[in-house]
Amino acid sequence: MMGPRQRRSPALTHAPLTPSGAPVAPLPISGDSGSGSSRLPAIPPALWRALARHGLLVPLLRQSVIAEAVADVSISEQESRESSQAWGSANRLGSTEAVIQHLKSQGLLEADALWQAELPRRITRHCEEHFSFRAEQRFLARKNQLDQVIYSLLRVDDAALATELYLRIAEGEADFAELAARYAQGPERSTRGVVGPVPLVQSHPALAELLRTIRPGQVQAPLRIEQWWLVVRLESLRSASFDSEMRDRMARELFEEWVDEEVALLLAAHPAA
Repeated sequence: MMGPRQRRSPALTHAPLTPSGAPVAPLPISGDSGSGSSRLPAIPPALWRALARHGLLVPLLRQSVIAEAVADVSISEQESRESSQAWGSANRLGSTEAVIQHLKSQGLLEADALWQAELPRRITRHCEEHFSFRAEQRFLARKNQLDQVIYSLLRVDDAALATELYLRIAEGEADFAELAARYAQGPERSTRGVVGPVPLVQSHPALAELLRTIRPGQVQAPLRIEQWWLVVRLESLRSASFDSEMRDRMARELFEEWVDEEVALLLAAHPAA
């Protein structure tokens, strides 16, 4: 099992911080990062049960699967320094003394801290190498779930009031935001009627269908959904596109799904499962 590499990064510590020693390697899980199953970690039964009881087993297995998958990812010295600097900033460690204290408080060796610092970059590169080729296929399958919408909403439980408010807005007699802040009976009251940006599919199916068909700026006559009457105005609808950011997002989703599958295999293979 390949664990974190033992090297000192000046950007991480600026000085020798800890006695030399082998870093704590990830759990011994093997398996190809594209398919197949992972070997069960060598965790004693009593420890396995204790980890499960305290909600720590699945997170540990996930991190172990990830560590095995990205162990061989190549990181340059420059990238390592940048990762170390980002790690120090994220942990608000502005001095060597602060780094030393943080390592002690977390029970970390310097090599372990360097592994933590490099892990996000390792994961990103692993996703690029092993899952990007399937990213567009996933995007096409999920496109309807990725469209983002912003709309103004005002819901009331009285049809006559909904119609009156709609007419006042449509004829320019009143501002949608002011009426929503005064009359809305849902959580949109606290946002002056504005909802989003949110995935379009998070909306009620009838509302989502309406938002797909009206034009930005158009106020829709009251729509009844369950016990509510809704006055709706579409502000913007952003159709998802497959750009580099979306490719990275889809690749990461595929990677996370693979990790979940590997963890499920480990749990299923355990005698207590």
